[in-house]
Amino acid sequence: MKVVELIKNTERTAFSFEVLPPLKGTGTDKLFQTIDLLREFDPKYVNITTHRSEYIYKDLGDGLFRRELLRRRPGTVAVAAAIQHKYGLTVVPHIVCSGSTKEEIEYALLDLQFLGITDLLLLRGDKAKHESTFVAEPNGHVHTTDLIEQVNNYNRGLFINGSPIKSLGKPFSYGVACYPEKHEEAPNLESDLQWLKRKVAMGAEYAVTQLFFDNAKYFQFVEMARAEGINIPIVPGIKPFAKLSQLTVVPKTFKVDLPQALASEVAKCRTDEDARCLGVEWCIHQCRELMAHGVPSLHFYTVSAVESICEVAKQIF
Repeated sequence: MKVVELIKNTERTAFSFEVLPPLKGTGTDKLFQTIDLLREFDPKYVNITTHRSEYIYKDLGDGLFRRELLRRRPGTVAVAAAIQHKYGLTVVPHIVCSGSTKEEIEYALLDLQFLGITDLLLLRGDKAKHESTFVAEPNGHVHTTDLIEQVNNYNRGLFINGSPIKSLGKPFSYGVACYPEKHEEAPNLESDLQWLKRKVAMGAEYAVTQLFFDNAKYFQFVEMARAEGINIPIVPGIKPFAKLSQLTVVPKTFKVDLPQALASEVAKCRTDEDARCLGVEWCIHQCRELMAHGVPSLHFYTVSAVESICEVAKQIF
């Protein structure tokens, strides 16, 4: 059953979460511990992120450094297959433009189809850390819509060079990202919605939001999307506030606002544990309000937040 069907056919609000592939050389133990902790809440699917290679500077001694290209978290396809095999869960690997060529994406699609994994989340991805703006790889994609076109052509039986795929497997279905407080590069929310509308017209079956802490902004975004004829499920992306430094880091990193009520309470916290407990309390209230408004699903971002998510989920599911 496709992700969009899993969401729509669930009587109550669905639960899902996102994980990162392990750091290079660290193994899957910690990853599987996360899944073991969250399985009791009946996740409908698990997302696996994709991370591009980045330049690092290796110290050679005597004041010399060598610039090297390193991919810290490889293995998205393999991790997706491992989770599917071990747990029997629906897995959704991220396929991104960032750091990928069209050929590399095509090989990933081939591997995934061989593995019977046909749910994807299609994203442009972040710019490289050494770049001031997003730059596509040579023979890569600039926009998510370009990536969608490649997947659509693959589903129609065409490789990127135009040659036919002799044996078509089960077609890929996919979701996309959306931004209740607009993408950082969009001039305004209205123009950002037009990009989402285009993705839907091309075949996106659902959208997952960037994390947010202000439900009013999500509700406004959904209302604006419906007015534009965007009628796919719009899944809230949720992450509990976790520590004091996030008061300034989260708005800077994710380009989202913290509601004044939350920011004021964080300012009263003396320790990270105080802030984490506050974050759990806020997240429970936030999720209950979203569920009361009939959201189709709640999608949790687990990085540095697994224990908090467990506490939240025990209260709302």
